Amino acid sequence: MISEQIYQRDVYGQTLVDLGLADKNIVVLDADLSSSTRTNLFAKQFPDRFFNLGVAEQNMMATAAGLASCGKTVFASTFAVFATGRAWDQVRLAISYNNFNVKIVATHAGITVGPDGASHQALEDIALMRVLANMNIIVPCDGPQTADAIRVAASTPGPFYIRLGRSKVPTIENKGEFKLGRAQLICDGNDVTIIACGMMVYEALLAIK
Repeated sequence: MISEQIYQRDVYGQTLVDLGLADKNIVVLDADLSSSTRTNLFAKQFPDRFFNLGVAEQNMMATAAGLASCGKTVFASTFAVFATGRAWDQVRLAISYNNFNVKIVATHAGITVGPDGASHQALEDIALMRVLANMNIIVPCDGPQTADAIRVAASTPGPFYIRLGRSKVPTIENKGEFKLGRAQLICDGNDVTIIACGMMVYEALLAIK
């Protein structure tokens, strides 16, 4: 049921490249963290469709909205704490309010970035994004589900927030088909129901053993 551990952000970067090959309308923005978010893989392949906005997350979100208003499918990435905390006003007004086609893919979420301290630990990000109009939220549990989430987001109009951690996560097999807005039943039982998302899916599976 559980196999190799991989970085979700590695899968994100490679999936971006695959999507970029198939769709020239996709552009990618990053806030000077491309080697960490793995958007650098897209940048190497498509330098004319990649924009590093520097340590200016608010500007990045506003720029993403502008590009989306011109018909582009935009992926914007940085650490989760900056994407949702520092740039929340721009996400709310420029992206969500206008229902623009911007996919915010945030890495290093939660306490997976532990050594960097409280300033970099995004604990409130899901709540901050959940209250926004039109915003779709996906928290993939492993690498394959990350690829599914990125592909679904790219093909679905409107804003998305996709939350990835920093650490490697185990690959969970037999999850079934990924469908936006639907849970996936991993195992059956009749005594208790455990609901989890993201890296906590693996922890939940450990708990039932």
